[in-house]
Amino acid sequence: MSPSSLPYNNEFDHAAAISREWLVTNGIGGYASSTVIGENSRKYHGLLVASANPPVDRRVMLSSLDEEIVIEGEVFRLAVHSYPDTLYPSGFQYLERFSASPLPTFEYRVGNVKLIKTVFMVYGKNTTIVKYKLFNTGKQDIVLRILPLVASRGFHELRKAGDASFTEVSIDTGADIGSNLVEDDVLLQLRSNMKFKCDSHWYYNFQYEMERERGEAYQEDLYNPGYFEEQITENVCEFYVVVSDDLPDEMKSEDIFDPVSALELINFEYEKALLRQKDLLDNCSFNDNLAKKLFVAADTFIVQRSSTNSHSIIAGYHWFADWGRDAMISLPGLTLVTGRFGDAKEIIRTFSENCSDGLIPNRFSDDGISAPDHNTVDASLWFIHSVGRYYSYTKDLRTVREMWGTVVSIIHSYKNGTSYGIRMDADGLIEHKGQLTWMDAKIGDQEITPRAGKACEINALWYNALCNAIRLGEFIGEDTAELHGIAELAKSNFTDVFWNQEDKCLYDCVSVNDDGSATKDAAVRPNQIFAVSLPYTMLDTDKERLVVEKVKEDLLTPYGLRSLSPKDSRYTGRYYGDRDTRDRAYHNGTVWAWLLGPFVTAYVKVNGHSSLSLEYCRRLLINFEEHLDEAGIDSISEIFDGDSPHRPRGCIAQAWSVAEILRAYIEDINS
Repeated sequence: MSPSSLPYNNEFDHAAAISREWLVTNGIGGYASSTVIGENSRKYHGLLVASANPPVDRRVMLSSLDEEIVIEGEVFRLAVHSYPDTLYPSGFQYLERFSASPLPTFEYRVGNVKLIKTVFMVYGKNTTIVKYKLFNTGKQDIVLRILPLVASRGFHELRKAGDASFTEVSIDTGADIGSNLVEDDVLLQLRSNMKFKCDSHWYYNFQYEMERERGEAYQEDLYNPGYFEEQITENVCEFYVVVSDDLPDEMKSEDIFDPVSALELINFEYEKALLRQKDLLDNCSFNDNLAKKLFVAADTFIVQRSSTNSHSIIAGYHWFADWGRDAMISLPGLTLVTGRFGDAKEIIRTFSENCSDGLIPNRFSDDGISAPDHNTVDASLWFIHSVGRYYSYTKDLRTVREMWGTVVSIIHSYKNGTSYGIRMDADGLIEHKGQLTWMDAKIGDQEITPRAGKACEINALWYNALCNAIRLGEFIGEDTAELHGIAELAKSNFTDVFWNQEDKCLYDCVSVNDDGSATKDAAVRPNQIFAVSLPYTMLDTDKERLVVEKVKEDLLTPYGLRSLSPKDSRYTGRYYGDRDTRDRAYHNGTVWAWLLGPFVTAYVKVNGHSSLSLEYCRRLLINFEEHLDEAGIDSISEIFDGDSPHRPRGCIAQAWSVAEILRAYIEDINS
C-alpha cells in the first residue's frame, strides 16, 4: 500500500477503518497485526502473537501499546479501543497518515508534536519491535507515556480478569511478565530505552467488532503492568519498545543494559527488516504493482516448522496452520514463480516425510504435538502435481528420485485402496467417502456439501497425477507401463461418467446407490475447471471449451469463482453470521479467490492463448490491485460474498489466494 492520508478527522467511518488490517510475520508462524487506526478488531490481533511451537501453538502475548502525549498537563491519547457502546480513546483524530509498506508506520500529530511509530518483527524470532521517532518542533516540555496491554492467552481464546493471574518482575528498563494462561517458563518480556514504572491495573470489556460480526465471543479484559515514560525537551528523540518471549542477552538484565548499544541494536534490526523487504522486491523481475506486491505477500506464508526442521506453508492468517492441500496448491505460486526453489524442495520433503498409507497430511495439529490428520483425498494428488511442477522449473532429477517412493506409494494406495474408502474402481476412476475434498464443511454430523463417490476434480487430479508420474518415472528410468494402463483406462471412462449433456458441463459428483444405480449431481460448481486447467486432461477440445463457458456464465465474479451457481436453490450469496450460518454458505455460493487461477489457465488454453484472451484475463487479475488496499493490506482475502459488491470475508491473507493469482499472472499472462 502506498502511503495514504486517512480522512477520519472530519467524518470518521469506524467500520471502514477497522476493515483495513495490516500484518507483519516472522517466518515461524508468529505475527503482529491490527487495523490501520491501531484498534484491535479481532481476538487474533496483537503486537506480539508468538508461535510457541513453530509454526503453531500461537498465543496473543501483547495486545497493544497505548501511547499518550502529555503537553502542559493535558493528556492526548493516541490509542483506539471499542467498549460496549463506547469508542475510547479516539486517537484516530491525531492520525495523519498510515502506510503498510515497507513496514507498518503510523504518523500522529498533536499540535507541534509529531510522532512516527513503526512496527516490525525480528525474522525467525517471537520478537516485535515498535520504533518511535518524536519531533518536538515547538520545543515544549512534554511527556511521552506508553502503556502495554497484556493478554498472554491462546489466540483462539478470550479471557476475563478472573481467569488470569500474572507475575511480574520489573526493572528500570522494563518488565518480565508471567501468566497462568501459558506455561510457567514462557514470559512476556518488555524492554525500552524509556523508564518503566510499575502501576498494575485491569482494563475491562474490550470489544472486538469483527468477532461480534462473526458470531464469536468478542469481549475480554486486559492487564496493564505499568507504563514506560520519558520527559522530552529535545527537538528530535528516538525511542523503542521491544516485546519478546526471548530477548537478546544484552537486554535481559539491567546490569549489562547499555542504552546506546541497545538503540544501535534496534536500528540494526530495523535496517535488516527493511533490507529483507527490499530483497523480496528485488527478486521480482516485473515492474507492475500487482506482481511486486504479491511477491512480497508470498513470503508471509513460508514458515519454518520445528517438528521437521524444514519449511512449510501457513494456509492463511490469522487462524490457519499448515494444511497439506493448501500447501500443495500454493507451492507453485509461492515458491516456483518466485524462484524460491530451495524452499519448494523443503516443503515437498516436509509433506513427503509425513505421508502415511499414500496420504500426505491434511493438516498438522495446532498444538504442534499431536499426530497430523490425513483425512483428505486430494492433497496427495496435488502433491504429485507439485513435484511435477517443481521438476518443470528446476530440472532437479535428484529430488525427483528422492520423492519417487512417495509418488509410487500414493498411486498404489489409491489403486489398491487406502483409508477413508479411497480406492480405484474397475473403470480406473477414484471413489471415496464423504468430507474428503476441499468442500469439506460440516455441522455436527451433517455434511454441507455431500460429495461421497466419484468427484470430478479428484479424477481430474488422478489422471494428472498418473501422467506426471509417467513423465517423471521415465526421466529417472523407472518402469511406467502399469501407470500408462491405468491412465488410459481412466481417460476412456471419464467422459461417460461425468459429462452432463443437458447442461453441457461436468457433473460435480457421481455416487453409486445400494442397487447399483448411479446418482449424478448436476450442481454447477467450480470443481470442473480443473478438468481443463491441469497440465494433463481427459476431455476433448470442444467439451473443454463448453466447461469454461459454463463456469464463466454461472460462477465467475471479479474476485474468483462462486462455489455454487446462483441458479441453484441452495445458493447463499452472503458469507455472514454465526459459525453454522457461515459454514452453510462456505461452499454454497461463496466466492473463492484462488479459483480464479485455474480459470485463467483454462480460459487462455481453450482460446489458444490469443491476445484477446490474454488481455481479458489480465484485466480479471488486475482487479485485485484495488483489493490489496481494502481488507488485508497488500494481500488477498480467503473468500468473498457471492453477491455483489462481493465483500471480502474469511482470512485477510490466504496462501492459495495469493499463490494462484500470482501464478496465473506470471505463467499464463506474462510468460
